[in-house]
Amino acid sequence: MSLRDRRHLGWAPPAAALLLLAACGRAPRPVPEAPRARPAAPLARLGYTLQAGAFAKVENAARFAAALQAQGLEATYYGSRDGFYRVRFGDFATRAQARERGERLKAAGVIEAYWVVAPETGAPGLGPEAARPTDERGLRASLVDTAKGYLGVPYLFGGTTEKGFDCSGLTGAVYRLNGLRLPRSSADQYQAGHPVDLDEARPGDLLFFATGGGRRITHVALYLGRGTFIHAPSHGRTICEDRLDEAYYRRAFVGARSYF
Repeated sequence: MSLRDRRHLGWAPPAAALLLLAACGRAPRPVPEAPRARPAAPLARLGYTLQAGAFAKVENAARFAAALQAQGLEATYYGSRDGFYRVRFGDFATRAQARERGERLKAAGVIEAYWVVAPETGAPGLGPEAARPTDERGLRASLVDTAKGYLGVPYLFGGTTEKGFDCSGLTGAVYRLNGLRLPRSSADQYQAGHPVDLDEARPGDLLFFATGGGRRITHVALYLGRGTFIHAPSHGRTICEDRLDEAYYRRAFVGARSYF
C-alpha cells in the first residue's frame, strides 16, 4: 500500500469519537503560557542506527518494530517512497558497535539483513541518498515531510504498534527519524522545549494542549505553519491535519515549543 493510498483510509468519526480520550480529552478553557526559558540542554542527537525490513503491509512493519523493542531497542517504522515500510532502530556511538549488534540479531534470527545508517544520513522522506540537513531551515522542512508520511495511520493510545501511534509517539518518531531524541510523553516533550509565541512558531515546532482542563499537558502536535498542524487526534481517527482556529483546539491550546 502506498503512502498516497493510506491518506484515503480515514473515515468520518461519530460525534462521540471527536472527544479525545485519555491523552486527548476536552478542555473548557485556555491555559496561560509558561514564562520563557531555554531548555537545560539541547535534544540528544542519535548516533548510528540500523535499518531493516521491506514490508508491503504496515502491520508487518509494526510487528517487526515491536519485536525489536522487546530486544531493548528503540524502533520506528515508516513508509518509504517505494511503497514499502521499513524500520530504523537503535542508537550506537560507532559504526562498529552498530554492526556488532546487527550481527548478533541476525545470529539470533531476529532479522535477516540490515544496513548501518550513519548519523549524517537524511530522514527517509528525503530519499535514500540524501544527507541530513545541517541548517535549521532544512531540518524543519525534513520534520514536516516526515510527519506527512504518516498521514492516514490510525491513532492508538499509549503505543506505537501495528495499530498506529499515539500523539507523543508520533512526534517522537518524526524527530527520531531526523536524528533527534525527544522524551516519550507529551508532558516531558513540553518541558524539553523552549517557549515560542504562536505568531513566532515555525514548521517543525510542537504545539501542546491541555485537553483535560487545568494545566496538565495531555496532547501534542507538530506545527506545519499558517495555523495548521499534524497529529494523532483520538481513537477512531487517523493521523491528520487540523487547524488551530477550530474552537476546540483554540480552547485547549497551551503553547508552542521549539527545540532549535
